[in-house]
Amino acid sequence: MSDKPDLIEKPRRFYKAATAGDAKDGLYPVLLDGRTPKSPQKKPLALPTLALAQVVADEWEAQEKVIDSTAMPATRLAFTAIDRIAETRAEVAREVAAYAGSDLLCYRADGPTPLVERQDREWGAMLDWAKAEHGVALAPVTGIIHAPQPPAALATVEALALTLDDFSLAGVAYAAGLFGSTVLALALRAGRITGQKALDLSRLDEIYQAEQWGDDHEAVTRAANLAIEAAVLERWFAALRR
Repeated sequence: MSDKPDLIEKPRRFYKAATAGDAKDGLYPVLLDGRTPKSPQKKPLALPTLALAQVVADEWEAQEKVIDSTAMPATRLAFTAIDRIAETRAEVAREVAAYAGSDLLCYRADGPTPLVERQDREWGAMLDWAKAEHGVALAPVTGIIHAPQPPAALATVEALALTLDDFSLAGVAYAAGLFGSTVLALALRAGRITGQKALDLSRLDEIYQAEQWGDDHEAVTRAANLAIEAAVLERWFAALRR
């Protein structure tokens, strides 16, 4: 099939080299032939660490004939941090707390026993970490019917989210949605778990079923796509810690 439709729909690569520049006003710009691209709201694409600027620059460098934004997840996340988070920090912090209010790790199966034991062991360890590290005490329940979490725990999550810089908050909010778990998002941010581990924990039930009955092709494809996003988030948070 001809690639002409893609060339029409996507902007052509117009630069020779994408690099991370020296810090200016505490931020490291992405440079396309020495010039900084702008966000959708016309703000400079500049990051808080050199390592993160390099992660984003690498995405621009990887583009070939055209610039495919769907293949640039770190760039999209950077634009979110730059354009949205600063203006809506309180709203995003509430979103993170809302994910904690229905955190996947709190909803346990009532059987079979091996699945229950695996959830208690692996999900329980993450909830224990959240309580010890952040003072967030979420209560697990059996079943899938929503059960309210302690208001104090959700208030702690919201307050914690508000202490994060814009780029960390953008990553945590995205990860919480991706995994269905604020606890996993915070653990990934802290380097407590890898992106793949966070994804595996979020898919624990699905993985267990596949072990019993075999893989489902659509589920395998979906998991592979999610693994790419989880890996980007791992690099995002690691770069922010440097």
